[in-house]
Amino acid sequence: MINGSLLRDAVISAAHAISNQKQKVDELNVFPVPDGDTGTNMSMTIGAAVGELEKLRDPSAAETAKVAAGALLRGARGNSGVILSLLFRGFSNGLKGKEEADGVALADALAKGVEGAYKAVMKPTEGTILTVAREAAEKGRETALATNDAIEVFTAIAEEAGRSLERTPELLPVLKKAGVVDAGGKGFVIILNAMLDVFKGGEIVKDETAAAKKAPKRSAVAEAEDDIRFAYCTEYIVLKKKDAGDALKLRAFLESIGDCVVVVDDDGIIKVHVHSNHPGLAIEEGLKFGALTSMKIENMKEQHSAQLQQAEQEERDEGYVPVDPETPYGFVAVAAGAGVQALFQDLGAANIVTGGQTMNPSTDDILRAIHATPAETVFVLPNNKNILMAAEQAVRLADRRVCVLPSRTIPQGISAMLAFDPEQGFSENRLAMTRALDNVQTGQITFAARDSSFDGHNIKAGEILAMDNGKLAFVEKDLQRAVLKLTRSMVRKDSSFITLIYGTDISESQASAAYDLLRSKISSGIEINLVNGGQPVYYYIISVE
Repeated sequence: MINGSLLRDAVISAAHAISNQKQKVDELNVFPVPDGDTGTNMSMTIGAAVGELEKLRDPSAAETAKVAAGALLRGARGNSGVILSLLFRGFSNGLKGKEEADGVALADALAKGVEGAYKAVMKPTEGTILTVAREAAEKGRETALATNDAIEVFTAIAEEAGRSLERTPELLPVLKKAGVVDAGGKGFVIILNAMLDVFKGGEIVKDETAAAKKAPKRSAVAEAEDDIRFAYCTEYIVLKKKDAGDALKLRAFLESIGDCVVVVDDDGIIKVHVHSNHPGLAIEEGLKFGALTSMKIENMKEQHSAQLQQAEQEERDEGYVPVDPETPYGFVAVAAGAGVQALFQDLGAANIVTGGQTMNPSTDDILRAIHATPAETVFVLPNNKNILMAAEQAVRLADRRVCVLPSRTIPQGISAMLAFDPEQGFSENRLAMTRALDNVQTGQITFAARDSSFDGHNIKAGEILAMDNGKLAFVEKDLQRAVLKLTRSMVRKDSSFITLIYGTDISESQASAAYDLLRSKISSGIEINLVNGGQPVYYYIISVE
């Protein structure tokens, strides 16, 4: 029999084990785009239960399972984390009212978890954590017919999960081609094995990452301070004289004194952008090619200090304060980047949850934003496919009506909010906003996070990736060419509006050059708008309507 204390220690040990091995699990991801990696999401999800479980003294099996399930549900991040939380939720339902768990109870509890996880996923994919959990549960029930010994049944469950994991490449060709097993399935096997070891008398795995977790928190803005090698951002336009030399010579000089060099030679002018410690030298060299105009010099360290102060203030204010409903409708949007967040606020979003690609917020993050929205009905815009499931889990926990709109990209979320009509009822608005998601094309320009052979492309880490509505369209080496090629492929006969949203890694000059390129190459009947989104990960997000 497994009592509550033993189950508590097993779950804590499993949380430490996946935390220690999360990087190995992350590295199994085959999709080259930077994402909220599986191992990290699963680790943060089950890790949310550790503090609550450590408070329990002589609990029953039912109490331990209930506390763990509740914590995982609120802490769920990413699709893999949500599925893991659903497995534990079903496990808790299966152990309800039990002081101890025998073999039959363990097998039935895991089966309930699998059933709940499959129901929650709209289109279950075999060869994933779902398959590993299902086949492990089936083996558990089969073993429980022969013995009621909890250790023997759980041993059969863990061993079958390992065998099932090894079979995942046969079910998913993309895994077989990459020569790896499913990342979510691997994480689940690590969790089961760690639990089994404790059940058999082993010690709780030590959390090797504990020291790093307790280290003083330093924001991304603060971390960026170490990267500022050149203090001054210098921009200007050269009005070329008749005998102006080759602009490549100007570029070569600027590269010798700084970085982030952009030199665009366009008919009678040369647009220049450079980061250096000697702006005077950059200006003097430019004067050799002609008269200068639109000159701008900014001290980036001063800008950084201001950003750091703002980030610290935001960190102090990040807690949401619950409020009572006052209006019929409200919005919560998930977004990253000051410019993108401002767009949603301008459209009427009451609260913004910071997150997106590589930064999957938890169900609890979204829930707190919902409760801080003074509306009877709150529409939630996840704006990322990896956040959709976590948002949906918040629905059953909220104290008011919540509708999660299936927005998978930032442009879809913006389009949905534009379709909202405060004079219409809930059903009419839900239908209109959902339809609006299909009226916008989304392009994304990012970089490859890892070497990969994916979808017919041999990809090297760092190469430019063009995504057309979430699917890899092509690989490029030139950023401007990628923007033009992707935008052209998205434009239809009835397209009338293009929005180019540039990210934190793109300078204003680079963005302006991309904007000018589109204006010169795209039909004049299409309006083009340039927005400083400030988003991470994506160099550009392109919306075509």
